Amino acid sequence: MTQSQHITSSVDTGTPTTPNRATPPASTSTRFLQVLGPLVWLIGLAVPSVMSPAWITIGGIFAIYAIVALSQDIVLGRAGMFDMGHAVYFGIGAYTSAILSLTFNWPILWTIPVAIVLSAALGAILSAPIVKLRGDYLLVVTIGFNAIFVLAMKNNLFGLTGGADGLFGISGPTLFGHTFGTQSELFYLNWVVLAIVLWLMRNLDRSALGRTFRYIKYDELAATTLGVNPRNYKVAAFALSAGIAGLAGTLFAMQLSAVSPGSFQFTDSVVLFAIVLVGGQGSVPGVLLGTAMMFVVPQIFTEFAQYRYLVFGIAMILVMVLRPQGIWPARKGAL
Repeated sequence: MTQSQHITSSVDTGTPTTPNRATPPASTSTRFLQVLGPLVWLIGLAVPSVMSPAWITIGGIFAIYAIVALSQDIVLGRAGMFDMGHAVYFGIGAYTSAILSLTFNWPILWTIPVAIVLSAALGAILSAPIVKLRGDYLLVVTIGFNAIFVLAMKNNLFGLTGGADGLFGISGPTLFGHTFGTQSELFYLNWVVLAIVLWLMRNLDRSALGRTFRYIKYDELAATTLGVNPRNYKVAAFALSAGIAGLAGTLFAMQLSAVSPGSFQFTDSVVLFAIVLVGGQGSVPGVLLGTAMMFVVPQIFTEFAQYRYLVFGIAMILVMVLRPQGIWPARKGAL
């Protein structure tokens, strides 16, 4: 069966096809990951019990940035689009929850659906006119979006964003009368949300939507000639990734009890972009490893933590030269 026939069958029926033979069983490495992933997550639940308060905070921040990096991977690693302004959607989620909570006295949990929907809607609106651009052109436009967002927040948009100082005093969520006020409790919240996002990513990879994203990335022309509308799917990829980033933004606002424009700069978008490239495009373990390299490893060598961007930049150069597919690339034959 040719690649084009395979794409046609998968897009039309929503199920993968095989050339007149049974689907081969999962490889040993795949089965190993299916066991290792949940095991590592369960071990992570012990962090608040065995680690210092500083490491508990680092663990919570790791979970948040892992969610954002996974959302970046939807656009870059799966749909193949260069988005260098992903911090915008992260910031939209954070500011939405902060404004609704502080200005309009909404319970912070009620703001989460609004933050997700608003971020996803903005992702769709901003991407609709630009997804036809390719490579460097798309990258430059998304950089512009990031610059505009930061400037708007610094100028206290509609008198709601707090200007350059941002917004402070965001409380933790209250569930069944209990307020999540400690770093340990927030860690558990972030860790559970990370598990939900990982489950969503797993199902996306197995779905017709996820396969179509990959078809467009690897051979957009072939997908187009077989009835796929690349523009619609690219906008969907932006919307989905933006919604997940908005969810992470709410967690970020609760974690720090504050939001400010300095947390969503262009450099933050660059870091997210680099995490996916260094870890491995389209690879969930690779993205998690890249996030750990950026936010956890520097804390082990605290005296060098201030040089983390330098070290990560050098690591990125080495990976691109020696292992361009990333440290932990996606499994071959994922389509």
